[in-house]
Amino acid sequence: MRIVIAGAGIGGLTAALSLHAAGFADVTVHEAAREIRPLGVGINLLPHAVRELTELGLADRLAKIGVATAELAYFNRYGTPIWSEPRGLGAGYAWPQYSVHRGRLQLLLLEAVLERLGQDAVRTGSRITGPGEEDLLIGADGIHSAVRAHLYPGEGPPPCNGLVLWRGTTYGEPFLTGRSMIMAGDGIQKFVAYPIETGARTLINWIAERPLDGEAPERGNWNRPAGLPEIGRHFADWSFGWLDVPALISGAQAAYEYPMVDRDPLPRWTFDGVTLLGDAAHAMYPIGSNGASQAIIDARVLAYALAQDDLDAYERLRRPATTALLLSNRQMGPEVVMKLAHERAPGGFDDVEQVIPHAELAEIAGSYKRTAGFDPASLTERPSWSVTP
Repeated sequence: MRIVIAGAGIGGLTAALSLHAAGFADVTVHEAAREIRPLGVGINLLPHAVRELTELGLADRLAKIGVATAELAYFNRYGTPIWSEPRGLGAGYAWPQYSVHRGRLQLLLLEAVLERLGQDAVRTGSRITGPGEEDLLIGADGIHSAVRAHLYPGEGPPPCNGLVLWRGTTYGEPFLTGRSMIMAGDGIQKFVAYPIETGARTLINWIAERPLDGEAPERGNWNRPAGLPEIGRHFADWSFGWLDVPALISGAQAAYEYPMVDRDPLPRWTFDGVTLLGDAAHAMYPIGSNGASQAIIDARVLAYALAQDDLDAYERLRRPATTALLLSNRQMGPEVVMKLAHERAPGGFDDVEQVIPHAELAEIAGSYKRTAGFDPASLTERPSWSVTP
């Protein structure tokens, strides 16, 4: 079976590794860019994605480039705690959660593909726009997927919800546990920070979010430069003692602007030897740290389904699940706790229990884990998607 993958991002490369592990020998990855460079900033890999990379034999490599997340904590815009929970091994998972530079992860996967499938398995400067002579074309070519456009011509640009994200990285002092991921906000603005390198210096990935001023520029382009003074003025008084947001913003070498966009759910992914994967299938708001994780899971399920000679099973398993997650992210997912806290106590509070009961917070967190597929018990009990050729 000849398989062509359009796109050498995280999803496409994981698909190549998964297909190879399942016994498919004729797999090539085509990347439109002439050179694969470590672009981007930080992302998170949740335990269900780390499980899949572990079963592909990449656990040791991943541990060397990632920071094992110890906790996730939400605060209001004054830095008052709303909710916190352990993450990864500390939360009882059999697999860690990692914060990692997206480009370093992509190069790790690329290196593994070239080792296992051969140096000719990845072809750069090769843009795939539709099916050719292969038995199966997998569109893993991102939010502006040419393969998706072939299947759904005239869809137009990704819809924007009126918010803008600014992303950067800054060397700074560790905060809280030193491996914490924090989100602070008031329902209108939000600031996220987490380390992606630790050691002599801590490299902190940060995201600042607020409503757009004017029209959304270049929807879906993560690499549009943004001015640090412009970002900083919107967060000038966000200093919490344990984290100095203005200093973190001003200390970055560069920042990038990205309007908050996604793609509407599709009624179908697979047509006559073509299917979609990752952002090409279900681009979603960067809420809940799920984008890369879901692409990795897509890749593993697709390889498993093909090994069972049941391509339709891939879509049966993945399309409803990712549609539910995409729609949940449009409602802010687990980050809705910051909005609720602001609505119920806009001037701040001393005790969150007086604003949002613990049981309500726990249900919001647990419900999202179930929707996204990383509820600890279900993840541990689920059979492996590995295939013995």
